[in-house]
Amino acid sequence: MSKLRTLYRGESRYGFIQYRRRWYLASAVILLICVISFAVRGFNFGVEFAGGSQFQVQNSGTHLTTTEVSNAFAKAGLAGQNTAQKVGVGSTESILIQTKKIGATDTIVASVAKELGIPANKINATTVSSDWGHGITVKALQGLVIFLIVVSIYISIRFQWRMAVGGIAALLHDLVVAAGIYSLVGFEVTPSTVVGLLTILGFSLYDTVVVYDKVAENSKDLLAGARMTYSEAANIAVNQTLMRSINTSLIALLPVAGLLFVGAGLLGVGTIKDLALILFVGLLSGAYSSLFLATPIVVELTEREPAYKALTKRVAAKRATESKRAAQPVTASAAPKRSGAGAPAPRPGARPQRAKR
Repeated sequence: MSKLRTLYRGESRYGFIQYRRRWYLASAVILLICVISFAVRGFNFGVEFAGGSQFQVQNSGTHLTTTEVSNAFAKAGLAGQNTAQKVGVGSTESILIQTKKIGATDTIVASVAKELGIPANKINATTVSSDWGHGITVKALQGLVIFLIVVSIYISIRFQWRMAVGGIAALLHDLVVAAGIYSLVGFEVTPSTVVGLLTILGFSLYDTVVVYDKVAENSKDLLAGARMTYSEAANIAVNQTLMRSINTSLIALLPVAGLLFVGAGLLGVGTIKDLALILFVGLLSGAYSSLFLATPIVVELTEREPAYKALTKRVAAKRATESKRAAQPVTASAAPKRSGAGAPAPRPGARPQRAKR
């Protein structure tokens, strides 16, 4: 309980900055795995990005399963080329089938309707061009670049340029990790994925700025004295904001976990999982990077400057002097001389004092 109380009050002193090499190594391993997955597995792009045909089978009152619908399309000549997922609930429930681009959609619709025993008008067919997905990708990248530029300018003005570097590095880390998980798991990349990706950047930035604000407060007028080094001030700031970061992350993760594990996992609502997975991974990665990457990077850049190198030397010299003073024993010559039973020795020529009656 005492440890929890210390953590809640922001009085913990865990060495986030002291052990930063460990966090760098852990992040490097994760990023390497993600990059290898990009090269080997690639991404499972949805029909909006890769182009293709899409069939929507109305499931209201028929209670068809995704397996039954997928098998019907396979018998119609699309074996191994279709993915089925449920969308909507109740009267709006339907099963969405995405395939490679085909020309004779009317023939496929008639064959599937006969196999499933439903009217052909309950199956809607559309064709999506890959140009649309390409346009969405370009606009998303443009928005990302503008976002990073604006964030860099803001943090540089509000704090300092070194904090902008640390914040952007943390954001890029979160992007690569989230994309790597998508590549590893094989989830379909859809427009919802792009929306979720831009959403997690805002959360990661918010958490980072909260820590930066405390670092700036603790390091104010630090160069004017020799009370602590910049890394020590930053480490105290991270510990002071640790509980807040944990609470914020948990509050954000709980509903997202409900979407991912209950909505997509148990209820089988396939369209939710695209957004839920990217949010879940991004929130976790954002909380990690704001504590273990952004601030340590700022410390690395700051303590390379001559002024802060001199501060580190002053702090070390002051503490060495204080340690020597504390280690010196009190000598007998330093103690006052006393005669008799603890009474001070009388001065030469002084009259003896009479005892009080």
